[in-house]
Amino acid sequence: MRDQLEPLAGQQPAVPVQRHPPPDGRPRLAERLAYLDGAARRINSALDLKATLRNLGRVLVPELADALVVLVRDPLPDVERDLGRPRALRVLHTCGTRLGRRGGLRPVEPGSVLERALERRAPHGPTVLDGDGRRGGLPAELLGARALGRLPEGTALLALPLHGRQAALGMLLLIRRPTDGRPASFDPADTATAAHLATLAGLAVDTALRYTREWEIADELQRSMLPAELPQPHGVRLAHRYLPGERGAQVGGDWYDSIPLPGNRVALIAGDVMGHSLTSAAVMGQLRTSAQTLAGLDLPPHEVLYHLDEQAQRLGREHHLATCVYAVYDPIAGRVVIANAGHVPPVLVGPDGTSELLDLPPGAPIGVGGVDFTSVELAAPPGSALLLFTDGLVETRRRPLGIGLELLRARLEGAHRLTPDQLCQEALRILPPGDRADDIALLAAAFDGIPASDVAYWYLQPRHETPGRARRLAGHALHNWGLDHLRENCELMVSELVTNAIRHATRPVTLRLVRTSRLRCEVGDDSAALPRTRRAGPDEERGRGLQIVARCADRWGATRLGAGKVVWFEQRL
Repeated sequence: MRDQLEPLAGQQPAVPVQRHPPPDGRPRLAERLAYLDGAARRINSALDLKATLRNLGRVLVPELADALVVLVRDPLPDVERDLGRPRALRVLHTCGTRLGRRGGLRPVEPGSVLERALERRAPHGPTVLDGDGRRGGLPAELLGARALGRLPEGTALLALPLHGRQAALGMLLLIRRPTDGRPASFDPADTATAAHLATLAGLAVDTALRYTREWEIADELQRSMLPAELPQPHGVRLAHRYLPGERGAQVGGDWYDSIPLPGNRVALIAGDVMGHSLTSAAVMGQLRTSAQTLAGLDLPPHEVLYHLDEQAQRLGREHHLATCVYAVYDPIAGRVVIANAGHVPPVLVGPDGTSELLDLPPGAPIGVGGVDFTSVELAAPPGSALLLFTDGLVETRRRPLGIGLELLRARLEGAHRLTPDQLCQEALRILPPGDRADDIALLAAAFDGIPASDVAYWYLQPRHETPGRARRLAGHALHNWGLDHLRENCELMVSELVTNAIRHATRPVTLRLVRTSRLRCEVGDDSAALPRTRRAGPDEERGRGLQIVARCADRWGATRLGAGKVVWFEQRL
């Protein structure tokens, strides 16, 4: 028998309940009250269902019983709703016995002893096993007659219902074995103590089920705000991971995203709203939406962070701080531009396998206000890779941030040949088991680049003869690439887009063709007005160009680019 319950932090140890009264026969009331006080604290010290049942076992065994079997309604109920009559109980926890195999299912038959016991709030028993006591009754319905037959005669059983705030949730079965040939028993004081603890346990189980349901809703909310799938632009391969925090922690605000940009570029984002609550998840969703909108304006990374900072201040700077790293990769130039807002530094793996934590100006978290952000441009040649992540990956309760960052960098040394999925898996290997309270977001990008031989680029003066010249240049490039079957439609669409561009441009117009698995054409000018398709009248000479592009292209669109815009179309090869 344990000398005492293990105390929780900051608590006085509880005194055990004596199985037999002292020689003078007086009940040791003070000791029993101390035991109940310590037991109540332990039972209510966790919000997770499994932890609650483990604590219950430590409270009852061996202080009040030699063994314990806990059965809970199956399936686990949503305690916010009308539960109705339980159809079955499942063994979720055992302590001190192999009886009642964990996971075993016990049906609750209408009109049975078990159903009546669940409806009552009083203990059932105690029952002392003899030759007849093995055949039926409540213990047999809870354990099964075969399991009950393995208990020696003289074993005492005490069954207690677990009631939540609205309905019965399960049953406790306490087992005392005979000692020195004497039958075991539960005296009235033991039964009253067990009944009190069963009441506390029922409320604790109810609370754990409610918390679990709320945690699942919050986790589902956060996952719904994250991209289920990432776009896969040409020249880069992407993968992501999201791991929620353990059930003892509230939902966080970690996020990741990738956004295609003009010129075959792609924006890569990882962020973390400080705090753990549904509010953090909601703010995360707002910031992610704002980042997507700002990325669509094709602003430099430091400008995106500046506008996110303004957005967070409007939300309320005291409660909505966030860290963020924003990168833009250009597969044609083989460069990446990154800005940081108080976030953990990304890891860049070079084509030779060397890994480094990027030394970026740290900046301040989004929402602080009044802080400048700085963009840094780095080489990102084909064969290199970039990993963006949140601090839950490298910082745990027992491991400082600096040590975690160095562990990650060393783990990714030589990881240049890994796919993005494998890169994420390799990064997650640094996590110690059972030491993670924060959620984790990962975004891995493997840079393949686009060869210069697959790109054609021209500056064209805004003159009347420019559309004809653009047609000839595009046709010549397609002929060199062996794409003559696309030439007629491509020349027609190039001519229409360049004609629209020079009508409004005051500076040279750009024309770029990129060959990947698709042919992409981009025409840029210095006018910020985005074109819109419209229905031209029968006598109008203008207004049909975009209709032609929409009819001939597989996809087309227009994007603002700095002070101007880019109009593009794509054709399948």
